[in-house]
Amino acid sequence: MSVSAPSFDQLRVLLAVVEEGSFSGAARRLNRAQSAITYAVQRLEEQLGVVLFDRAGYRPILTEAGQTLLPRARLIADEMQALCNHAEGVNAGIEPELRLVVDAMFPMCALVEALRDFSGRFPSAPPRIFVETLGSATELVLNETCAIGLLLGFNSDFESLQRQKLMEIAMIPVAAPDHPLGLMGRAVGKEELRQHVQLVLSDRSGLSGSRDYGVFSPKTWRLADLGAKHAMLKAGLGWGSLPAHLVEEDLAAGQLRRIEILAEDGAVETVTLPLCSAYRRDRPPGPAGRWLLNHLAGLTEIRKIAG
Repeated sequence: MSVSAPSFDQLRVLLAVVEEGSFSGAARRLNRAQSAITYAVQRLEEQLGVVLFDRAGYRPILTEAGQTLLPRARLIADEMQALCNHAEGVNAGIEPELRLVVDAMFPMCALVEALRDFSGRFPSAPPRIFVETLGSATELVLNETCAIGLLLGFNSDFESLQRQKLMEIAMIPVAAPDHPLGLMGRAVGKEELRQHVQLVLSDRSGLSGSRDYGVFSPKTWRLADLGAKHAMLKAGLGWGSLPAHLVEEDLAAGQLRRIEILAEDGAVETVTLPLCSAYRRDRPPGPAGRWLLNHLAGLTEIRKIAG
């Protein structure tokens, strides 16, 4: 017996009946007459040469053959829908892929929230996300590996980049509770900090040149990974600064202690870092990228996260 390939519409009807549990429910969902739904299922059964539903009861129930074919039908329908979405995206000029580099300092919870909305709006533009630090993140925008960057402001000050400030993040000096600085229980001067190993995030790209930011101690361990720095601080291997959103739970749990650093005027020093979005002026993002940039710029939550 020959089998005819079903249409996308027939598969949609099949899935609607299964998911709604009735022909009438499928009709309401697809905004069609119930007779049209019944006819579509009958034609599908004829083409496949199998009975898909047992109609003896009040509600249609998948037969054994129907249960066997359902997973493949769902897979094919999903792929066909993805093809339609992709074609719509191509016609609208939407990027086939959105390449985004994120500085490791950026609060990921804000990005996750934005990407959740993004995925529903642009299913044909899957993001490819790189996480880098300092100039290494900026470099991926400059060399066109990524269309958009969420970068530290002082590492993205290039004439070729269009930037928009998103927020400032508070940097918190911390040490393990059993580290000498963690045991002091008082504000410390910069001369005292010089006596202890400072863990410093280093720039692999060289864009920062020989500049150091917030380095007080001649005894430094340099790391190119923010996660490694976090782990080593908790292990008591030195002291250093981390974004507030990364250490708030550690501080609350007593796994890290905040170090209050005295400025020259005797006040406790506070440090914030600007974070911005950026893209090349000669390579502006397409519709998906522009939407993400505007969405991030409009999120008030990221400013709250920044402290």
